Amino acid sequence: MASLVCTLQHHQDDVNWCAFSGQLLATCSGDKTLRIYNADNFSELPFSPLSGHGYSIHCCCFSSCGQFLTSCSTDATTVVWSMVTGEIEAVLEHPGRSPVRICALSPDSVHLVSGASDGTLALWDFPSKQLRRTGAVSDTTMVACSFSPCSQVFMTGSTYGDLRLWDLNMNQLHAEKNAHDLGVSCCTFAPAILSGGQVVQFRLASCGQDSHLKIWAINKFSSGAYRMQLLHTLSDHSAPVLSCAYSSDGQLLVSGSVDKTVIIYDAKNAVLLYTLSQHERYVTACSFSPTSPLIATGSMDKTVNIWKLEDGCRENGGKSLPVESAQTSREGRASAGRSKLLVSDWSEDDVSEWLAEEGLGGLVGKFKANNIDGTELLGLTKETLASELHIESVGLRCKLLRKVEEIKNDSVCSGIPDEFLCPITRELMREPVTAADGYSYERQAIESWINTKNRSSPMTNLPLLTTLLTPNHTLKMAIGRWKTSR
Repeated sequence: MASLVCTLQHHQDDVNWCAFSGQLLATCSGDKTLRIYNADNFSELPFSPLSGHGYSIHCCCFSSCGQFLTSCSTDATTVVWSMVTGEIEAVLEHPGRSPVRICALSPDSVHLVSGASDGTLALWDFPSKQLRRTGAVSDTTMVACSFSPCSQVFMTGSTYGDLRLWDLNMNQLHAEKNAHDLGVSCCTFAPAILSGGQVVQFRLASCGQDSHLKIWAINKFSSGAYRMQLLHTLSDHSAPVLSCAYSSDGQLLVSGSVDKTVIIYDAKNAVLLYTLSQHERYVTACSFSPTSPLIATGSMDKTVNIWKLEDGCRENGGKSLPVESAQTSREGRASAGRSKLLVSDWSEDDVSEWLAEEGLGGLVGKFKANNIDGTELLGLTKETLASELHIESVGLRCKLLRKVEEIKNDSVCSGIPDEFLCPITRELMREPVTAADGYSYERQAIESWINTKNRSSPMTNLPLLTTLLTPNHTLKMAIGRWKTSR
């Protein structure tokens, strides 16, 4: 059986990916942060959350030793983080500066692949962080990538619906077109290599918008040729399947879907074992722990569920990990009255109360003397704290800015209709404008995007026919009505 161990509730937007190393669990989100947890008790590490990306983070993965974590984002970068210090080791800018949707490390941690919204691929030498080769598939977005267990080839999947096998020279070895009707969502190699006679075989799972999870055999012949063969099509989900992952021994396969369920399969026999239905929205991510019988699943409900697989004969007698240490504790974070307000609507007294609750009561006098309300609070920088508020302690300035960043993320809450959030910043829009792609954005965010992204649409990645921005008065009035009705 599978039992729910705990629910992690720290992210303030959709959870897009989760990944285990031997000792850690990493999760990433549309809130622009990564959260790092101890895989023993799911307490958050002291240096978590990691904040370095400018926009939504789509994917993250550990190096084989667990010493490094990589993450990729709409901001067109792949960032390498130290899991010893939480510091940034390198920032890899994707060729063409297109939003990076997927990244994958080879099992030997020698190569890193990043795939982008414009269909381009970048192959990096991971130890040196140097770009080695690039490739591309036209008219599509790269959304899936996985290295073979031998680290010599990798598979990519795109919104066009194809699966493509590449070598390290960026040569296409095989293309399985229309692998998933309407687009691929995820693909993952099984960890084992099967060999017999003149053939070496890998197993691959893929899932897509056609609501199917598929298991493939990939055969490499002595001649060097590759062939893909479909072994199983699993149709147990009732909606698009967004994520899939193999267990470390290759015996189990897990998938998550728009139908809000997680399904666990016997991978060898393609038999459904369990269906888990605890998430309230789409299940976007899933990952097996390599060292214990645990699964992490992430969702658009902003939570990560941790599941433990028990032997069937043990029923409910299996030992569970402690739950309390993994729960989000926000008691006392905000008074009942203030919590109903957007931070930008806080009064000076609200800011003073917040400072006291966060253990920063010593700053109340300075803030009141400078008439700092919610809007001013959100605009604080290290420079203004030092030069205008005369806060001399570097540590105190950093602590304050971390707390401010937390309440910025907290403001993107479940109560805000998604259409009121800017697609770029995922924050409530104040001055919504409509761009040539037909989408509405916060004016400052889309202007900055156009200036740095070569006039491409953040939503479609297609060129904007014009940079003219039209104020969306109807949306602005709707946001105003929503704010006053809270």
